[in-house]
Amino acid sequence: MKPLKFLAVTLVVAGILALAYGGFTYTKRTHEAKIGPMELTIQHKESVSVPIWAGIGAIVLGGILLVTGKGK
Repeated sequence: MKPLKFLAVTLVVAGILALAYGGFTYTKRTHEAKIGPMELTIQHKESVSVPIWAGIGAIVLGGILLVTGKGK
């Protein structure tokens, strides 16, 4: 697969996922302490929202790249 076509398909898929899920969450470790045989870890769940315009923009840009890409 050509790099431009791969990028276009990736953008379209990422845009669809952004619209479907609206964001993602991840776990962030903020503090670790080790006292003898005991370990203490504090984890926070963080969430990132993906704006609707970013998902739509990725789909449109990927579609434009697919249509106007040079097909040899």
